[in-house]
Amino acid sequence: MAILVCGGAGYIGSHINKQLNLEGYDTIVFDNLVYGHREAVKWGRFVQGDLSNISDIEDAFEKYDIDAVFHFAAFAYVGESVDKPEKYYYNNVVNTLNLLRVMREHGCSKIIFSSTCATYGEPERVPITEDMPQNPINPYGMTKLMVERIFKDYAKAYGLKFAVLRYFNAAGADPDGEIGESHDPETHIIPLVLDAASGKRPDIKVFGTDYDTPDGSCIRDYIHVTDLADAHLKALHYLEKGGEPDFFNLGNAIGTSVLEVVDAVKRVTGKEFKVVLAPRRPGDPAKLVGSSEKAQRILGWKPEFGDIHTIVSHAWKWHENAEY
Repeated sequence: MAILVCGGAGYIGSHINKQLNLEGYDTIVFDNLVYGHREAVKWGRFVQGDLSNISDIEDAFEKYDIDAVFHFAAFAYVGESVDKPEKYYYNNVVNTLNLLRVMREHGCSKIIFSSTCATYGEPERVPITEDMPQNPINPYGMTKLMVERIFKDYAKAYGLKFAVLRYFNAAGADPDGEIGESHDPETHIIPLVLDAASGKRPDIKVFGTDYDTPDGSCIRDYIHVTDLADAHLKALHYLEKGGEPDFFNLGNAIGTSVLEVVDAVKRVTGKEFKVVLAPRRPGDPAKLVGSSEKAQRILGWKPEFGDIHTIVSHAWKWHENAEY
């Protein structure tokens, strides 16, 4: 039996692919390489394909005996989703329907889905728990929520077995330095600050220093990508043992401010760089922190690399020797 990892050449997918192989699973990485990196597929077998093309999906299912699917193949730039919602609804929602259709045709009922805390929108309180209202404030978050609701309907009608994992801020890199985070364009705070530290960009901008937080900058919940990978494996084991379809937040339940991230990068790298204090960006909540109590209780998962300095250290180790 094989595991299909859709979007497995991307940041999070490549880390899950590594962990699956370390556990002895046979993986098939399915990626169109629009944002993914062929160099990140160092384990398993690679199939270049697109979820928009049903024949590509069918070819993979006909060639390999696929038992479960991990789905990371989504566009995830919030600002772009506002400017180009059609692109996001087709890729993130319609293409998921294509995948589910082929899964049903081939009797594959297990899927682990990469969702997001963006489905909650502006939270009514923190830490955020799974039972809180979901009111996305951008098309990206809405597409993820729509897929979650599709899964619920498919579970009732067709017996789909799913685990939906709502991430907070994925960060860090493989502790062995084999794979890491590289986006084009890059929008994530830690690689951006590391670029400033390494001289690849002239400065780092901190948007907003007048929030109701201890140092005035936004607070976010950073979760190490290897901890995310471990949660995905535990979700697979949960479904393999007959676990019911469910939704889980993945975070550290620890808030770290933007200025604390900047300070951590300076400490880890030993480098000084220019920090520009800029006005707030519209739509940035002051504090987003998630509760992972449910994942810990049901999946038996607990973050190992919760300290921001460890997250930054692993990211810097890969950043210095990045191959892609």
